[in-house]
Amino acid sequence: MKDFSKSPLRLFASYYKPHMRLFLLDMACALIACLADLIFPYATRYSLNALLPGRLFGAFFAVMAILAAAYIVKAFCKFVITYLGHLMGVRLEADMRTDILTHIQTLSFSFFDRNRTGVLMSRITNDLFSITELSHHGPENLMTSLVTILGAFVILCTICWPLACIILAVVPLFVLFTIHWNGRMDEANAEVKNTLGEINASIESGISGIRTAKAFANENAEAEKFKSANDRFKNAKKNWYKTMGIYHSGIDSTMSLMQVLTITAGGFFIMRGKMDYVDLITFSLYVSTFTRPVTQLADFIETFTDGMTGFKRFRQIMNTQPDIVDKPDAVELHDVKGDVEYKDVSFSYTDGVPVLDHVSFTLPHGKCLAVVGPSGGGKTTLCQLLPRFYDVTGGAVTIDGMDVRDVTQQSLHRTIGIIQQDVFVFADTIRENIRYGRPDATDEEIIAAAVRAEIHEEILAMPDGYDTFVGERGVMLSGGQKQRLSIARVFLKNPPVLILDEATSALDSVTEQHIQASLDKLAEGRTSIIIAHRLSTVKNADLVAVVEDEKIVELGTREELLAKNGAFARLWNAQNLSLA
Repeated sequence: MKDFSKSPLRLFASYYKPHMRLFLLDMACALIACLADLIFPYATRYSLNALLPGRLFGAFFAVMAILAAAYIVKAFCKFVITYLGHLMGVRLEADMRTDILTHIQTLSFSFFDRNRTGVLMSRITNDLFSITELSHHGPENLMTSLVTILGAFVILCTICWPLACIILAVVPLFVLFTIHWNGRMDEANAEVKNTLGEINASIESGISGIRTAKAFANENAEAEKFKSANDRFKNAKKNWYKTMGIYHSGIDSTMSLMQVLTITAGGFFIMRGKMDYVDLITFSLYVSTFTRPVTQLADFIETFTDGMTGFKRFRQIMNTQPDIVDKPDAVELHDVKGDVEYKDVSFSYTDGVPVLDHVSFTLPHGKCLAVVGPSGGGKTTLCQLLPRFYDVTGGAVTIDGMDVRDVTQQSLHRTIGIIQQDVFVFADTIRENIRYGRPDATDEEIIAAAVRAEIHEEILAMPDGYDTFVGERGVMLSGGQKQRLSIARVFLKNPPVLILDEATSALDSVTEQHIQASLDKLAEGRTSIIIAHRLSTVKNADLVAVVEDEKIVELGTREELLAKNGAFARLWNAQNLSLA
């Protein structure tokens, strides 16, 4: 497990370790290609100064053959750099994507309450692509640039060291300019990535909600929302390109100044008899060799800025710790009967506003509790504390006498089956969506679960039966079919404790009655907590709890609460009147 508290550079370097062979091969090929470029001007000078004047034509053609061979080797090295170098970058990206997705799976519900899906998608896609470019081109460009600059400068000194020193005097200008504008580019690039995340979030929201937008004829409103995010992105990109333009034009001016200085100073030294024309031509070739890696360094700084900005955002997520973690001595839940107890439970979200206040009740195994009350009273939150999606801020929730904070989350979640009003169906086949309840289930077990959920016959009537593709979020299925598919999942999971969060409230009365039969069958022999919007669904509940103003204001059987003529009776009468 990597230590994400390390400095960004040390952490970044640690991702190379599993791919060190590819990295070393890439760097070796880059070095060979770099040395081939350094040979050419020196071989040219040697040929013009010694071989051709001395009529050593055989040696001249031998040198040219060596140069040709060197460039053939360089071409092969460039292939290796392009192919295997990029392959290494992709593998690093894949490792980071695996790490971030694995880590995101461990984060608590509160993290997803605070972060939009589109922004997270941007972190996982665009940011990691920038990191890929840096992981491949960064070390390679840095090494070849430094080797070429150092090698070219040493050779320049052997030709004419005073002129080499004049050229070297320009380098500090380049360094100072680079340091100043690198910071500006970092800020501009971070803003671009932030606004790109907003665009992805807007696109994700627009596509996911397209049916709602069309239903309300709000396509133009959605387009305006996207336009606003897109305008912010354009402005951020404009600032980035402006900063980058100043940076590159400054680098280009510095390089051009080197060439002017070379010809001017070289001409002066020729006038003084300290250089000849061959030396000046060779010197000019090496200045070109010298300036190319300087420009490459500038490109490296741009790639480094972009990649490290993405990596810092990647590291920021990886350093985010889940609010809810297993204790070091957490135990596995085994052979659960399903006795549930809430002991003086209080809860509030991070804003400090209380949602539940000193709630207590006991639910023996195999019994059913219906939780009713007005919207916003805390019914869903009450149920989310049992699987520990959130932790209580006071009191305790227990299963079979064990505090849910003392057991592993994995074993706790295996113990509890949840069916919600808004069923999430994956863009996959019917078979795989049911199999999600227990990934190792056989096809026979999947069919048996579908039969018990009373959806088997409808699946067989579909075009490809259990292999029918259900579309994005199950768009090809009706609301009732999605609910029964989720019921089949839980039948397959076979948990001892069941939570039904308004599982039928979005369905019509006829479909609700059909689904209710499946739910009643599912609840047999299990400890069940039902959040009920329609009170007709609580007729088989052993206990009813009325939640109002963060408290359980009434608790008892349906008959007892109706006889009290209190809060439950008012809800019951109101719904009966509305149905009359």
